[in-house]
Amino acid sequence: MTAMIESEAQAQDWLRQTLGTDDATMARLDRLVELLVAENERQNLIARGTIPMVWQRHIVDSAQLLTVPRETLPKGAWLDLGTGAGFPGLVIAALQPQRPVTLVDSRRLRTEWLARAAAELGLSQVNVVLSRVEDLPDQTYAVLSARAFAPLDKLLTISSRFSTPETMWLLPKGAKAAQEVAILPETWRHVFHVEQSLTDPAAGVIAGRLLGGHPPKPARQSGAASQRGSRR
Repeated sequence: MTAMIESEAQAQDWLRQTLGTDDATMARLDRLVELLVAENERQNLIARGTIPMVWQRHIVDSAQLLTVPRETLPKGAWLDLGTGAGFPGLVIAALQPQRPVTLVDSRRLRTEWLARAAAELGLSQVNVVLSRVEDLPDQTYAVLSARAFAPLDKLLTISSRFSTPETMWLLPKGAKAAQEVAILPETWRHVFHVEQSLTDPAAGVIAGRLLGGHPPKPARQSGAASQRGSRR
């Protein structure tokens, strides 16, 4: 059974011992925490109740994505959809500052803060985009993440165009992670699995690759309803 991280000290120890995070990177993460807590007084980035456990609930909860794939994590550009307060994307960028990371959110206040935080942390490879996912231009990425952004089938429907069969998907989910994979329509070809979250015994992380496919076509209406629906 996966050992849970249950304290701030354990969270920071995990970063150093498991990820090999050096002093400079730990200092960058510490500054990120400071910026996050300060900005949380101006806009609701995270629940106030999680501030005393911010390293556990937000930093390591994001950083664990680097350890969950069952294969080597691809190098190259990372896309984080619905990034919110920068989880997991901004944490990944702080841990891997040479990797291009695109953070996408549809809320202007969030994206303005993300841009300021990335600049403050010296993360020149971070690109912050104010947009709905549906409005993003087509482009493929090496890694794609989304933290509880949408149910898996909907997420694939709106985001599969950013993926190739080599793209690694890393999706922190709640208690229904395995169920979301199990009920995916057969039209999606994938190799997804679920790993236990290190920070929440009720949560899982979906990891793997989307090999191809498309969402199922909606059922065709019949009779008068179909005729009405076809009129312009």
